[in-house]
Amino acid sequence: MNRIIAGRQPVMEALRAGTEIEKVVFLIGVHGRVIDDIKSLALKRNVLVAEIARQEFRDIASDATTQGVVALVSGQQQYVELETLLHIPGERNQNGLLLILDEIEDPHNLGALVRTAECAGVHGVIIPKHHSASVTSAVAKASAGAVEHMAIAEVTNIVNTIKALKEKGYWIIGLESTGIRLYTEADYRTPTAIVVGSEGKGIRRLVKEQCDFLVKIPLHGKIASLNASVAGALAMYEAAKQRSTS
Repeated sequence: MNRIIAGRQPVMEALRAGTEIEKVVFLIGVHGRVIDDIKSLALKRNVLVAEIARQEFRDIASDATTQGVVALVSGQQQYVELETLLHIPGERNQNGLLLILDEIEDPHNLGALVRTAECAGVHGVIIPKHHSASVTSAVAKASAGAVEHMAIAEVTNIVNTIKALKEKGYWIIGLESTGIRLYTEADYRTPTAIVVGSEGKGIRRLVKEQCDFLVKIPLHGKIASLNASVAGALAMYEAAKQRSTS
């Protein structure tokens, strides 16, 4: 079964990342510089290109936000093994920076977090196999194609994964409203994994107990919490800032 990547930027990033695309399909009549760039890059990658009528296009992708272009990819999202992900920091001669997402169920939040992770220099994202959004076309679009560049590991048990990371020398920092210290007071320069909890419940108790530190983001308004993707973005960019000045 083909996986569909929808939208101009996600398709462009998939081509740039070398994703094995079977065909790029355009709605007849779409035009513009980005469309031309996609066609040009597809031809350079020896990827088939087709233009089809509106009804046939809708049969492939009914989503109105496709922007007139989709890419057909063989199989489902290719996740990496945890061990593979852990080799990435060493290949870049850097201390590891990982993002652990504890049951993020909203595809748009997952996509936004992966996008920020890619922009902030995070080496990999870890998600659970169950009770979590998986990487779908909606997530790919919300990530603006960042899922094609980011190593994502899907694991059976987050708690056991954290224990394995600790054995590799990682410090685990959880974003939690009950944290004693501010997120800016943590040290992200050593091998670090940032844990972001689900939209409604936050980090689960057993996962929270495995965190070395719980940090909070100060809130000055009446709303009790930030969106998960915003909270994660603040922590990831604090890590990026510290690492750029160390």
